[in-house]
Amino acid sequence: MAVYVVTWNLNKEGAAYQQARAAFLKQLGAYENTHDSQLETVRWISTTDSAKQVSDYLLQKLDKNDRLFVSKLVSGTHQGWLEQTTWDWINQRL
Repeated sequence: MAVYVVTWNLNKEGAAYQQARAAFLKQLGAYENTHDSQLETVRWISTTDSAKQVSDYLLQKLDKNDRLFVSKLVSGTHQGWLEQTTWDWINQRL
């Protein structure tokens, strides 16, 4: 298993944003994942898929004007200021 950081931006307004966000989060829910409550559009996922496979799957719920970034975490090469529960989730899976 690998851990990936996934971040996105949905460029929609109003009710369309809420629907698009719900659809994207449902798609993301296919993966075991966690988040930090202070980072609204960032998730960490655990999967055997490659970054390209994750990206291709998630892109199914995005439009051409939306943005997505997926990157694999490597043990010992990441740092930040997150909730302890988020760190625990990440570190247990690396």
